[in-house]
Amino acid sequence: SLELSLRYSPFPLSIQKKEYDDVKRIYDEIKEFMNGNNQKSPLIELKCEKMQDKLITVLAKEVISVQIYEKSAVAGGSKRPGFSLDV
Repeated sequence: SLELSLRYSPFPLSIQKKEYDDVKRIYDEIKEFMNGNNQKSPLIELKCEKMQDKLITVLAKEVISVQIYEKSAVAGGSKRPGFSLDV
């Protein structure tokens, strides 16, 4: 899964992909937008593989964080998405 946090939005947006390489490619593209190295489009469109009709389009400059996590880790309870100060 790939999760985005947007400026002024309390809720993250997420999509799911079957292959890690697909998620990693999108993650790298979003990092390029965040660094200001990729200005070909002000919009980022994401498609979810789990829910075929789920499309998300966001303004690239509004993305403040992006993360990748494994869905199986969330279901197992051993690690949840997000960032934690717990050690």
